[in-house]
Amino acid sequence: AAQYYRLAADQGKARAQARLGECYRWGEGTPEDQVKAAQYFRLAADQGYSGGQHGYAIGLALGQGVPRDDNEAARYYRLAADQGYAPAQCCLAQYYLHGEGGLPKDHDEGVRYHRLAADQGHAPSMLALGARLVDD
Repeated sequence: AAQYYRLAADQGKARAQARLGECYRWGEGTPEDQVKAAQYFRLAADQGYSGGQHGYAIGLALGQGVPRDDNEAARYYRLAADQGYAPAQCCLAQYYLHGEGGLPKDHDEGVRYHRLAADQGHAPSMLALGARLVDD
């Protein structure tokens, strides 16, 4: 599949760029290469594609293929979260709950983002909300 994603990615298709980024991140159909993964995620992110923004944010948060930068990760998570992308909403929720990425520690905002994701059926956010309800 990676060869076909590459063909579409080279034509500027954001979704294909993000999928190719996943291929490089996990070594699916191509050798694992975190730098190339970050490059393809960034190309998709720059076109406003939420999957690319989320993928690039993960790289920034973990320092995979790019220098670690939690503030930039939070910014890219927000870009994707504001488009309704549940995995990014979950990550942004965690940043708020822990006061990471230059964001204030804000329980209510963290719960709000988890609810947005959970309402879309995002299991990790459902689990996080359930744990919070038990812990609160």
